[in-house]
Amino acid sequence: MVAHAASKAGKRPAPQETVAQGARVDAAAASFAALTHKLDYFDPADIKRVREAYRYADEAHLGQFRASGEPYITHPIAVAGLCADWKLDAQAIMAALMHDVMEDSGTTKIELIEKFGAPTAELVDGLTKLDKLQFSTREESQAESFRKMLLAMARDVRVVLIKLADRLHNMRTMEAMPAGKRSRIARETLDIYAPIAHRLGLNQVYRELQELSFQYQLPWRFGALTKAVQRARGHRRDIVERIQVDVERAFKESSVAVQIFGREKTLYSIYTKMREKHLSFAQVNDIFGFRIVVSTLPECYLALGVLHQLYKPLPGRFKDYIAIPKANGYQSLHTTLVSPLGTAVEFQIRTDAMHLVAEKGIAAHWLYKATDSGNVTEAQRVGTVSLQSLIDIQDETRDSAEFLEHVKVDLFPDAVYVFTPKSKILALPRGATPVDFAYAIHSDVGDHTVAAKVNGEQVALRTELRSGDVVEIITAPVSRPNPAWLNFVRTGRARSKIRHYLKNMRQEESLELGEKLLTQAMRAEGLQMPRGDEIAGEPLDLALWQGLIRWSGNRGRRELLIDIGLGKKIATIVAKRLAKLMAEAGTKPDALTLSMSRYLNDDSMPSQAMVTIDGSEGATVQMATCCRPIPGDAIVGYLGRGEGLVVHTSECQVGKRLFQRDSERWIPVEWSEDLQRPFDTSVAVLVQNGKGVLAKVAQAVSEAEADITHIDMGHDPGHATIELKLLLAVRDRVHLADVLRTLKRSPLVLKAARVKPQ
Repeated sequence: MVAHAASKAGKRPAPQETVAQGARVDAAAASFAALTHKLDYFDPADIKRVREAYRYADEAHLGQFRASGEPYITHPIAVAGLCADWKLDAQAIMAALMHDVMEDSGTTKIELIEKFGAPTAELVDGLTKLDKLQFSTREESQAESFRKMLLAMARDVRVVLIKLADRLHNMRTMEAMPAGKRSRIARETLDIYAPIAHRLGLNQVYRELQELSFQYQLPWRFGALTKAVQRARGHRRDIVERIQVDVERAFKESSVAVQIFGREKTLYSIYTKMREKHLSFAQVNDIFGFRIVVSTLPECYLALGVLHQLYKPLPGRFKDYIAIPKANGYQSLHTTLVSPLGTAVEFQIRTDAMHLVAEKGIAAHWLYKATDSGNVTEAQRVGTVSLQSLIDIQDETRDSAEFLEHVKVDLFPDAVYVFTPKSKILALPRGATPVDFAYAIHSDVGDHTVAAKVNGEQVALRTELRSGDVVEIITAPVSRPNPAWLNFVRTGRARSKIRHYLKNMRQEESLELGEKLLTQAMRAEGLQMPRGDEIAGEPLDLALWQGLIRWSGNRGRRELLIDIGLGKKIATIVAKRLAKLMAEAGTKPDALTLSMSRYLNDDSMPSQAMVTIDGSEGATVQMATCCRPIPGDAIVGYLGRGEGLVVHTSECQVGKRLFQRDSERWIPVEWSEDLQRPFDTSVAVLVQNGKGVLAKVAQAVSEAEADITHIDMGHDPGHATIELKLLLAVRDRVHLADVLRTLKRSPLVLKAARVKPQ
């Protein structure tokens, strides 16, 4: 027996009027009868299984009503009907009927497996929202629900087809919902579900979801455009009819058998074009178009020739999506012609098979399923390829909000088509760069990218790619992703891979720093840190670590050391707890280690040993931007919460305020004698304004063997003097003094000095 759920948003308890209730139950039964008429491609055994699923869902939703007043079961029946239009199999239709039973009742996945089998239960589970979990924000809940759907999608593409049918029916029946909820659902549909429909080639669903979202999100604009199109339809009827007559006559004379369909641009696409190109409605002249459907592929190009002989084509408006299909499998020839009355008219030319794929997308693969059982496998393959980048993103990203951000970026409706040196075609979003291209090939190629060639010429990695470009990526084994790449990459895949790598690298550096800090803090207690190696470690050492991890609340030794390296936990406090555990186990401090540690420590700092800075520490150790310390400066280290170690000069006022507020987070640091890189420092240069002044300053810096990493010229170029603020990479204080002396020798330089924090 299925337990019934309490009333939820969009559903309400049964009304008291029994007559009305009886009428609605009759309506639900009639709806299921209509569904069975759509299932004429099923054998009797499948029909029986679907009927059992319907009865189970009907019992689960008994007493639940939609906001419109209809029995809730009418919604699953409608969703199953949409799936039946796509000729999905019995498992998918059963899952569509039961897609809300786990969410709305006490039904478990195990019960569904026992009654309907594992494949159907997996589909239902993939479609179930995560309402039972508590999320801090609606956005996080949305992201987690979407992530779960993607995980199920990776195994079975039918999950997303049922989900799209569910969303489409919900959008069609949203009138009874409050305006605020309608707007929120419309926004989510436009951001996520419509682009997924486009990615899968479900163009009918894509266009309808966009149109309904537009209607509910911007009702006033939708209404105004509706009236404008209705007026235009009347004004332009004669033009459309004349063009259709001309086209039919031309194809009749050329003996090419074609089907001609008039088509109208959707209101949302008109609105988008007006907004993006800053046009008025009167300036949008391609509201109407035609679709030409022929029998064979060669006839597509023959039909194109007939049209180009009839009307003149607009230069630059021809697209061959047959030779280079879109990422979702769409194929057609697109050409825009100038009619006798001067209006631009778009024609799409395709075969019957191309038309089916263009309208039904991946669902078209099920339409061939009458006798060929292999088509489901093919559809699975196409669906997985279409959504592979989304699945890769979810593998790399653990933060829900970040995951949803990447997905929205990657669900692009527009694309550029570029070639590998071996002529393989890749589709990328408009504005994509060679780095996006590299990650689209493989994450290893992206991670080791050092340079790129486009059409045989070396280009910057931030160069925007154009359709037809041949892109070659140059890699090096020692190269690693650059954080600056995040400023220009366009694909969610590239962004998530870069962030994933940087996060892992940061964790490894934090682990190393945390181990170093804890070892030094233990020496300050007169103890050696116990080994944590599960293979080589002593049983006593492992027991100590287990006790320490229980106390800290971490999941393991590695996580605890990373937290110390990031400053989330203080090494001295952790060391004191570990020392207490060791004392309880009978280990006493070593007097020699304790005395040496105290001798080495700076009295003004908490009792931790010195950390040496050589410039090779990576992202875990940062130079404070307020004072920009360089070798030769007296320095101190601050363990920021989650920021790692931040190094300040000992004179920095910002550092002094932090020390007064949080003294236990400060540790002594010193410069290494063997430095691995130059360090940035700020210099202010007052110069006489004139021609070539910047070049002369740059030349003086170059003569002193320093590099300018950033320059700010201010906002007063018309004054007699101007202050340049330079960010210079220097070796140490002595090198900086050489640079300043060289600058002061220039006749145009009035003053040059290091910028110190206020």
